[in-house]
Amino acid sequence: MLMKRAQKLRFFVMFPIMLGAILFTVFLIIMSSNSDQSWRTASRAPVGLAPDPATTEEAVVQVYAARAVRWRGYIGVHSWLATKPHGAEVFTVHEVNGWRLRRNGTAVISSNRPPDGRWFGNAPELLAELRGEDAGVAIQQIETAVDEYPFADQYRVWPGPNSNTFTAFVLRRVPQLRVDLPATAIGKDYLGSQLIAGAPSGTGIQLSALGLLGVLVAIEEGLEINLLGLTFGVDLLDLSLKAPFVGRIGTTITGMLLGLILVGLVILFRRAS
Repeated sequence: MLMKRAQKLRFFVMFPIMLGAILFTVFLIIMSSNSDQSWRTASRAPVGLAPDPATTEEAVVQVYAARAVRWRGYIGVHSWLATKPHGAEVFTVHEVNGWRLRRNGTAVISSNRPPDGRWFGNAPELLAELRGEDAGVAIQQIETAVDEYPFADQYRVWPGPNSNTFTAFVLRRVPQLRVDLPATAIGKDYLGSQLIAGAPSGTGIQLSALGLLGVLVAIEEGLEINLLGLTFGVDLLDLSLKAPFVGRIGTTITGMLLGLILVGLVILFRRAS
């Protein structure tokens, strides 16, 4: 009897610790975001992740993501693609913006803004890059996909179509990029009326019902579950977890969390036996 009580006590002690570790990690990463700053005064300056086109002759393709503007940045990112053909003196950035839809009748924008510019204060992350002949081929595929994007006259923050829906659509046409979009790229799983599609990385397949419920299995992304537009998953290639708000939980933290979960499972097993 005393042993069973001790087992129950250990379970009720360990479970809050495990849950607290996860929530504390989420809190730290969210609080590190600059998403609460004013978009009117926020910096759009480049951060040095893109090569200088004036001194870079070869073709270049880059894919970026940065925390979104204001409150949206606490839950998701804005993503875009940047291309520079061989010999070009500027980059062209392809992206989707909701406010441009109201002004121009299309949410798709192709501009010459700095490819690695801060997204209203939030520094971008470089997700993938191609250079040389492979980039030249990819640029042609990207330009065709941009023209064929089926939701150019629509925009919804949640569950899509939005900027991440656009990026994922284009990436499916350029499988050589093998991009694993962040779990915080809400809208990446929106397929419209389509139920089945290739994974954005081109290394697997996904099923999605209007971006609200689905599953993705791919070599690059791993296993992802989409619940109400939020992504939960595990990437065995990088030994990392994927979670809403946070994005990717790296190897060290993942190891700690998996260790805590393993301890919890052992306690539960012993309690059940």
